[in-house]
Amino acid sequence: MMGWFSEWWRGDTAVVEPAVARDVARLAQLHGASFARGWGEGEFESMLSERNTLVHRLRLGRNTVGFAVSRIGADEAEILSIAVDHAYRGRGLSRTLLMTHLGHLAGRGVRTIFLEVEENNQPARRLYDRTGFMVVGRRERYYKQPNGEQLNALLMRRDLS
Repeated sequence: MMGWFSEWWRGDTAVVEPAVARDVARLAQLHGASFARGWGEGEFESMLSERNTLVHRLRLGRNTVGFAVSRIGADEAEILSIAVDHAYRGRGLSRTLLMTHLGHLAGRGVRTIFLEVEENNQPARRLYDRTGFMVVGRRERYYKQPNGEQLNALLMRRDLS
């Protein structure tokens, strides 16, 4: 009986659930640590209040260690961002987060998912390749780095139906 409780308390069980307003500081922190231009708390607050935006958090025990954000339009959606804390990468958590997020999008009637990923981001590309996304386009010099370097983006798509 105590096994599930001690597992939860230690933080071994990954839970993907809707993010709420009290998560915005942690979501902004995770985004800032993962991307060259991090989103602020206000941006997350706005997304959480939009009816066409789906925001999930990835929790281990009581700690939020990742998130996924998508914007829905009719039967399509775009993954705007997905991130997992550096300390928790390489454990398959991003796949759990992404697949659960996709399931919720499908439950809302989404049939096609799009995303953009930096061309040289091999961990993210492996995740998307392994979860059924296909490259459908390329955007030259789409991402601008703090040092001024411009990196290409790949446009990827996955059909859910």
